[in-house]
Amino acid sequence: MLTQTAYTGSLRQPLSQPLPGAQDVALYWLGQAGFAVKYQERLTFIDPYLSDFLAKKYAGKLFPHTRMTAAPILPTEVRNLDLLLCTHGHSDHLDPETVPVLASHNSNCTVIVPEAAKERWGKLDLPPHQVHPINAGQQFSPSAGICVEAVPAAHEDLQVNAQGEHLFLGYILKLGDITLYHSGDCVPYPGLAEALDTHAIDLALLPVNGRDEYRQSHGVPGNFTLTEAVDLCMQANIPYLLGHHFGMFDFNTITIEHAQAELQSLRENKLYSLVEAGTCYLLSP
Repeated sequence: MLTQTAYTGSLRQPLSQPLPGAQDVALYWLGQAGFAVKYQERLTFIDPYLSDFLAKKYAGKLFPHTRMTAAPILPTEVRNLDLLLCTHGHSDHLDPETVPVLASHNSNCTVIVPEAAKERWGKLDLPPHQVHPINAGQQFSPSAGICVEAVPAAHEDLQVNAQGEHLFLGYILKLGDITLYHSGDCVPYPGLAEALDTHAIDLALLPVNGRDEYRQSHGVPGNFTLTEAVDLCMQANIPYLLGHHFGMFDFNTITIEHAQAELQSLRENKLYSLVEAGTCYLLSP
């Protein structure tokens, strides 16, 4: 069962609160593709972009990457972070001004990064004992009851390097009795739905900002459309969907009202929705 409650102010206080049930999982949107996931006393971040790195990098360019929304928490405010998952090397997923700060303020945190993105994360001066490189098909279990499995992602294509390592990953995150799927930046590809169906996934976190020739021609690869995200969840028998990857940069977002109406027409009786800021999503077995 998935329920939601609102919170106000910084995310720091909600993250410090205990969960109602021992097997419950709480999720909070960090903006863009980022999520905070809490299970028991274990805290996981996925693709946190909590800085203005890209606004500084692209100032004065065609796409200035100005934030549309403020970060719900600062990297220096995060404590007791156990696991940090980065799906690929793009800076709104592997943020050079967020990831190192989180690692330095949380010395027991394990940072899972794609092996293929070593050129990016290797420049961040992360403590070697905190870094766990991974490739599609590999698993990592940081503690009892928690398992991360990397799967290929297609942003907009499946890409591998000379060593056969996938440049873009998604993660299947098993937390006790609950299984989440974060696709990373991805579009549908053959065999994805069938592979996901074998994992009995409870909730999918999918980017729904779509794609088009204009963005691609300017170096901005895209993601699922709403129709594709809904179709994937239906084909893979995933009961809950939270669509994300919007509301951060004005050139790469969606119109919320239109998207809500489209989703309403697509989802039938399924519990599929767009993620909302300032909300705790509580998933119970």
